Amino acid sequence: MGRGGVTKDREDGPDRKCIVTGEVQPKFGLIRFVVGPEDVIYPDISGKLPGRGVYVAADRDALEMAVSKKLFSRGAKQQVTIPEDLVDEVEKQLARKVVDLIAMSRKAGSAVAGYEKTKSWLQSEEAQVLFQAVDGSGRGKSKLSTPHYGSYIGWLTSEELGLAFGRQIVIHGALASGGLTKRVVEEAQRLRGVRRASIDDKVEDPVDLKG
Repeated sequence: MGRGGVTKDREDGPDRKCIVTGEVQPKFGLIRFVVGPEDVIYPDISGKLPGRGVYVAADRDALEMAVSKKLFSRGAKQQVTIPEDLVDEVEKQLARKVVDLIAMSRKAGSAVAGYEKTKSWLQSEEAQVLFQAVDGSGRGKSKLSTPHYGSYIGWLTSEELGLAFGRQIVIHGALASGGLTKRVVEEAQRLRGVRRASIDDKVEDPVDLKG
């Protein structure tokens, strides 16, 4: 919901309005789009491309509605072309963004992977975020608990997490506080909203991950 009924939609403000729901919310909960060459709509995951932004909530249903009802033309105030795979492309780019941020955290010494290292960070309370592959063993994942007052990311695949650590696959990992951790969590939440229900339904409730 918009704060106090505010409906501002300025490019220089911290909040933006979703063209589907009409709700005003912080930018990190939205996906920005811009009109590119030949009036084609492009996702701007990092929010840095030039031009007037058109925003849609980071939710697959909202994105699909924006496409089916041709709301991008209304938001851009001109006729635009929408790629057939736009929603899938948004998901792909968001996943890559999260993977890249985790990789950067690893290089900075703020991320570890592997069951034993993750368990050690959790026990020493160094971990702020626990992440586990959505396609990992439920029994194995249940042996690790989300950090107290921390976050849980469980909707990346083992191959995606593997990319972040230069491995074939990764099932368990952790992020320390500070650094890029807040951005990882925010981008991962956007990805969760866009991921298909068949993937998201496999995510276990963090409070149930008791060892």
